[in-house]
Amino acid sequence: MLTVCALYHFTRFPDPDALRAPLLDLCRAHKITGTLLLAREGINGTIAGPRDGIDAVLDHVRALPGCADIGWKLSTASERPFARMKVRVKREIVTMGQPDVDPLARVGHHVDPGDWNALIRSPDVAVIDTRNAYETAIGTFNGAVDPGTGSFRDFPAWWEANKERFHNKRIAMFCTGGIRCEKSTNYLLSQGVPEVYHLKGGILKYLEDVPEEDSEWRGACFVFDGRVSVEHGLREGPHDLCHACRRPILPGDRARPEFEAGVACHHCADETSDEDKARFRERQRQIALARARGERHLHADVPDDF
Repeated sequence: MLTVCALYHFTRFPDPDALRAPLLDLCRAHKITGTLLLAREGINGTIAGPRDGIDAVLDHVRALPGCADIGWKLSTASERPFARMKVRVKREIVTMGQPDVDPLARVGHHVDPGDWNALIRSPDVAVIDTRNAYETAIGTFNGAVDPGTGSFRDFPAWWEANKERFHNKRIAMFCTGGIRCEKSTNYLLSQGVPEVYHLKGGILKYLEDVPEEDSEWRGACFVFDGRVSVEHGLREGPHDLCHACRRPILPGDRARPEFEAGVACHHCADETSDEDKARFRERQRQIALARARGERHLHADVPDDF
């Protein structure tokens, strides 16, 4: 079994470019794969590999400026969930596109997983899922509002169009690991919402800590790695990934007439042109050739989409 580590931390990196090469070299030396994002606002990512290698990377990250108290979440995977290691420098470690949002200034009240059920069951609380529509489609909390957004940067516009729905409500927000809520709660506070809460550690920590029989979660949680989804206890979920549109599908969806491996599924068959499908078929052919050689084609990897 391989160890999967999801981590993020907001801090000030004056020169994130200078941090990239040493971190990438260390990950490669320890046979770690995955994606780490660096920006002036901090670090975010998910990596996988042998436990001693994960520990070495965490030791290195904790020594970075302002990262001594970084948190992380560990789970396991039966197969390597990433094909390669990427360390990228970006404008944001989670893209919201709101330059005035600053999670280091203030965020919503953190709510431990053990206290989350009582909060979201309160009649004066509106629960908002901050994830993308393809994530919410396979699982969410009972009663949660789904904004139906295609990306996190769509959230501010959705809020502006819908804020009157939540007048006189306390707002409870959640996401996969907690990072999107650091920004979304700061944003709502800046918009004058007086009481904003978010799930500490995100869905992953809830699924790890809260017994299934006591859970308000329904379905599976999409994750940005080769496992595609996880369920209670962070056990691997049932979903596959359509490598054409990158949406999660169930094994039974492969029997639908729209499905063609790597080319289309029932979600996207009508969204792409014949030229797109021809290109996807060629990519799938190259993946099959790589597999026959005992290799893993880079395009078979799950992309980062934090």
